[in-house]
Amino acid sequence: MHAPGDVRVEDRPDPEIVEPTDAIVRLSATCICGSDLWPYRGVEDVDHTLMGHEYVGVVEEIGAEVKTLKVGDFVVGSFVISDNTCEICRAGFQSKCVHAEFVAGTIGTQAQKARIPHADGTLVATPGQPDPELIPSLLAASDVLGTGWFAAVAAEAGPGKTVAVVGDGAVGLMAVLAARELGAERIIAMSRHPRRQELARFYGATDIVEERGEEGVARIKELTNGLGAHSVIEAVGTQESFMQAVGATRGGGHLGYVGVNHDVQIPGIQLFFAGIHTLGGPAPVRRFLPELIQLIWDRKIDPGKVFDLTLPLEQAAEGYRAMDERRATKVLLTL
Repeated sequence: MHAPGDVRVEDRPDPEIVEPTDAIVRLSATCICGSDLWPYRGVEDVDHTLMGHEYVGVVEEIGAEVKTLKVGDFVVGSFVISDNTCEICRAGFQSKCVHAEFVAGTIGTQAQKARIPHADGTLVATPGQPDPELIPSLLAASDVLGTGWFAAVAAEAGPGKTVAVVGDGAVGLMAVLAARELGAERIIAMSRHPRRQELARFYGATDIVEERGEEGVARIKELTNGLGAHSVIEAVGTQESFMQAVGATRGGGHLGYVGVNHDVQIPGIQLFFAGIHTLGGPAPVRRFLPELIQLIWDRKIDPGKVFDLTLPLEQAAEGYRAMDERRATKVLLTL
């Protein structure tokens, strides 16, 4: 991305092994993330930045110290590099690994190949070579599914719980799926977009709320006997969405926030009197990848339906435009 709104597909050198813990992956599919729209719209700085952080593909070469992977393995990778062995990784927060490195901007996986550092800790091999129809779902696990799953876990979605999801993009929709899989009794999706409402219901939403802001909070409370939801997921990252999520969480409830935050200011006194648990940030996708890959492999979940536009990598600029204009929820790029 040369500048806001200026996406170009250009040749760059093939990646090579640099460290003995590296792997080179020939990508089978990649995609455009909602978070990629922040620099596209000029909200984040961008200057000839390597784009892309969601990826699946085949291991083409490994460094001398890579132990858990072999050439020919089909792998799913996290959007944050991690060694998966440090104390923070072992506590389940691989996105805060002592060697954490964001794939976006440094590696860039909207590409044909990628060098993945700390391959043993970042990549997870699938049980075999996947059928082509499974690739979109496996790609979703690389970020949006793993992020939505973390959000639902952070919000302690589970049996007997009412879950409200603020945000109807790919992550919000995956959070609906995760809440269902975790056993939530009632799932309220907040959406004004007919196609996304349809997907939310497919993934397990029992209710749709179109109101936003204070009206959205009032509607959630109306649906929950005035108490608010047990579990609320914030999957947008704006001031309005975050405060809507705080307001919709009942006293003692849990808020999981995973929307990339931009200039959100939380009044301390409001958070103090909310009396809620909060947990969020960049999702430790690597923590959930083995379980999510198996669920997809066994065809128990179908997150791949979140992709509603497929384009060749050469047409990435059109994919960005389609997502920016909300003509697409999530764009898959073929290679």
